[in-house]
Amino acid sequence: MKTLVSPCLALVVATGLSLSVPGAAPAQSLFAPYLVVNDKVITQYELAQRTRFLTLLGAPGDVAEQARKALIDDKLRLDAAELVGIKATDKQIRDGMDEFASRADMTGEQFVAELGKAGVDAETFRDFVEAGLIWRELVRAKFGDQARPTEVAVDRAITNQTRRAAVKVLLSELIIPAPPGQEAEAMALAERLQREARGETAFAQAARTYSAAPSAERGGRIEWLPLQNLPPTLGPILLTLQPGEVSDPLKIPNAVAIFQLRALDETTEPAPDGVEVDYAELRLPNDDDFAAQVARVRSETDNCDDLYTLFKGSAPDQLRRVTAPMASVAQDVALDLAKLDAGEVSAGLQGASGRVLMLCARRPISAEPIDRGRIAQVLVNQSLGALAESYLADLRANAIIREP
Repeated sequence: MKTLVSPCLALVVATGLSLSVPGAAPAQSLFAPYLVVNDKVITQYELAQRTRFLTLLGAPGDVAEQARKALIDDKLRLDAAELVGIKATDKQIRDGMDEFASRADMTGEQFVAELGKAGVDAETFRDFVEAGLIWRELVRAKFGDQARPTEVAVDRAITNQTRRAAVKVLLSELIIPAPPGQEAEAMALAERLQREARGETAFAQAARTYSAAPSAERGGRIEWLPLQNLPPTLGPILLTLQPGEVSDPLKIPNAVAIFQLRALDETTEPAPDGVEVDYAELRLPNDDDFAAQVARVRSETDNCDDLYTLFKGSAPDQLRRVTAPMASVAQDVALDLAKLDAGEVSAGLQGASGRVLMLCARRPISAEPIDRGRIAQVLVNQSLGALAESYLADLRANAIIREP
């Protein structure tokens, strides 16, 4: 027999050893009741058989105690399934036995034959498989809709699964407005500050004085960012800096930016081929009520879909959704998006024109296609597993388990 059961089973078959169950009753009373779970009986024989079966599978620790708990859980599962009329057909059980046996490169019949040589009845294996099949069907029927992930959850899982941050940077920013006709003055100021704002304290003071970004009140400080999240034109500039140094001025729409590198963290993982951003762009009246409207958006929305509920019937030029590689996104928009997690909102410099941004998702661009269906199924299985365990715990808590 192969890896799944072969070491223990081969020993039993070769030596003819008998596996005893600690604390088990004498042979003549093996079919006597051992426990009653609600109205279902666990016999001494069932306990001995399950203990032997788990031992053959290589279960570690106190196998007899594991067998006892597993049999109790199986009775509870069968009880719950019977209440809603869920049963497994003979074909489903045979297929389940074949699937389990395939893990040891055997058919169900071959597996049963090997178990029989070690003293485990076919019915023991069948009962084990049947309880698992019925429980899966019950859990899917009861929790299937609840476990279905949202598109936002799938996007988040994709980001977490495929994230590769080869370089992370800790930055401070200083954004100088440059309205039409004032570009030269803004550039001159940026060049002067780039020369004079040396050290974190000096740069922070300059940011508080001159920066138009929301980070100004924090001295321009930004939390750690993966380099890939930033506009591609900014990355090479930052990589030439040493911690504490300030970048050359960078022109962005209607502004000039300088950045101070405070720290850099490198990993050995390769970076992705690129980053794709999915974001919503909302236009609001640029009046005295603008800040209140932004606050309302933040308090009443959790994701981009909520924007369409909050601004139902809005014109396409007021609310639009954009999905694009970061390399093709305007630098001012890209800088704002770089600081956001999914569902977060930024008015940033966009507030000057009444524009609000929300990041819907950030996805690595990979040479290998991403299978959203597979990832969604993984999330479903994870959710069903957690719900099933909680449900079984409730069944245990409410069960009447007694000795006969």
